[in-house]
Amino acid sequence: MSQRTSPPFRADHVGSLLRPPELHTAREKAARGEITRDELKAVEDDAIREVVERQRRAGLRSATDGEFRRASWHMDFIYQLDGVSQSDERMEVRFHNAAGDLNFSPPKLQVDGKVGLGEPIFAEHFEFLKSVTDPSVTPKLTIPSPSMVYYRGGRAAVDETVYPDLEDFFTDLSAAYGAQIAAMGEHGCRYLQLDDTSLAYLNDPNQRELVARMGGDPDTLHLRNIRTMNAALEHKPEGMAITTHLCRGNFRSSWAAEGGYDFVSEALFNELNVDGYFLEFDDERSGGFEPLRHVPKGKYVVLGLVTTKRGELESLDSLQRRIEQASAYIDVDQLCLSPQCGFSSTEEGNDLTRDEQFRKLERIVETAEKVWG
Repeated sequence: MSQRTSPPFRADHVGSLLRPPELHTAREKAARGEITRDELKAVEDDAIREVVERQRRAGLRSATDGEFRRASWHMDFIYQLDGVSQSDERMEVRFHNAAGDLNFSPPKLQVDGKVGLGEPIFAEHFEFLKSVTDPSVTPKLTIPSPSMVYYRGGRAAVDETVYPDLEDFFTDLSAAYGAQIAAMGEHGCRYLQLDDTSLAYLNDPNQRELVARMGGDPDTLHLRNIRTMNAALEHKPEGMAITTHLCRGNFRSSWAAEGGYDFVSEALFNELNVDGYFLEFDDERSGGFEPLRHVPKGKYVVLGLVTTKRGELESLDSLQRRIEQASAYIDVDQLCLSPQCGFSSTEEGNDLTRDEQFRKLERIVETAEKVWG
């Protein structure tokens, strides 16, 4: 066993990081029209330089821009696809945490035109990230998976006059994502992550029931999503590693779904053509490690054992024990370690401090060195 020189790395992280106070302030001022877009960008640039350096100092081999230019991990991307717009209606999502429930009411999306990619999304974001990343560190771009475009609204969100045949929608969606993947390769991206909550949510019987109420087939939707992703992945350029991250919701230290990976595991691990899987395993909500027995040789699982939902630091011994438990189902050489999710999937962020965040990243690096050398 050894440290890895290509993604995913033994010590890695999902992507989003807590925004510093000066960035929150600048975004608020920009929203009120008190500073210009260029002035906001200058604050973002400084914050990204600092957080990229903090990732390097923590010992990580990959770095993201913390998603600092986004308000939301997925919608800032999805609304830039041709044919997708924000609806006047709102959806209701109930999140849960130890203190109780938290309601989230974002706008719905609608597919009211042919889905396509007018120009690469987040290309400028990535170019800046690449320019401020040390040569010893691999810049990583995170984007929502194509599954998220459909899962948020189902068939009702796809205009039947535009797409009377839903298969044509999925074909266009795959093509748009394929173009995005190819374009990011041209921009020098060698590490791309597709964030997908749907493939984790579908393990929860309550979520499958919701899919049925929306007119979908909860028994086969994960297979449909995998086919859509695979069609896009056919455009992956040589030398690019693509991973996917699955979680059950991450909003202000709360979650939306529960359940192990059993329902999707065979298809997820054997049919989805990615190089690795970031999977949350920070508590009982995520189930046990048994589904990892389906992971074939040649693919990697990044164990999300370190929670981003609270500041308490996991011990080195407890992380080593859990990696050992997982290795009963998958070769330890196919494993890596990360937080279970991002620290700030939306700009509000989770309930911990930035210092606690970086201590957790440092603990991941420390643990990886102990386990893999």
